[in-house]
Amino acid sequence: MKSGFISIVGRPNVGKSTLVNSAVGAKVAIVSDKPQTTRTRLQGIYTCQEGQVIFVDTPGIHKPKHLLGEYMVNVSTRSLREVDIIYHIIDVSRGFGPGEQFIINELKDIGVPVFLIANKIDLVKEEELGQRVTPFLNEMNYTEVIYISATKKLNLDRLMEMTFGHLPDGPLYYPDQELTDQPVGFLISELIREKVLTLTRDEVPHSIAVELEEMKEQGTKLYIRAVIHTEKESQKGIIIGHNGQMLKAIGEQARLDIEEYMERPAYLALWVKVKKNWRDNENNLRQFGYRF
Repeated sequence: MKSGFISIVGRPNVGKSTLVNSAVGAKVAIVSDKPQTTRTRLQGIYTCQEGQVIFVDTPGIHKPKHLLGEYMVNVSTRSLREVDIIYHIIDVSRGFGPGEQFIINELKDIGVPVFLIANKIDLVKEEELGQRVTPFLNEMNYTEVIYISATKKLNLDRLMEMTFGHLPDGPLYYPDQELTDQPVGFLISELIREKVLTLTRDEVPHSIAVELEEMKEQGTKLYIRAVIHTEKESQKGIIIGHNGQMLKAIGEQARLDIEEYMERPAYLALWVKVKKNWRDNENNLRQFGYRF
């Protein structure tokens, strides 16, 4: 039996959470086309006959502009310690830049196998893939290099073969039915935040936090009450929308995902509140579960 922990690092919006969901075979991390969707460390658990892999999904490494950003980068860099393998995932449709160089500098001499995962190959012509990856290979000697599409699940079977080839012998750290280490309340609040990310734009998606105030059973139905916190009155207005239509759409889409995840009907009540500059307030960050 092989088992181990794999840290997945990379720049924002390169497909880290999509890879975790595809590998695990279930939605354990929210995804969107907005950078910095993932804010904290979470684990996706894949168990098979060969053993168990615990994928450690992390926020994208970026130049922080507030305390929340600093927290996110700290989470990512801390995740490089005490793991068995590191996936450095890149978007091959983008160029090599200072952000990638910073990550490579963090990975050099790390002491564990580092895989270069070239993602989104479906967006690039096959004859161009080699030249897209060459700048990375010039900077670092990776243990393995593989080309994948996380959304289309291309080459994921080969990636898992390579992964088990480098994992140590070990026990099952989690029961084989478990898919994530996160509590249900966290996953529900993340599903709500995902709908805000999907339906709004500009600064609004980055300025919100979702706080689950109540979750209880009422007969066969799950009753959930949550608050969407934002930083400005203008952002509150956007989230609520004309005659409450935006908030209604957010609630309806989130409820459907929650019902699918919980496998039972749910009632979801949402409120919107303003908490000015919460991303730069350490007490607010702790309140929302972001602890340094």
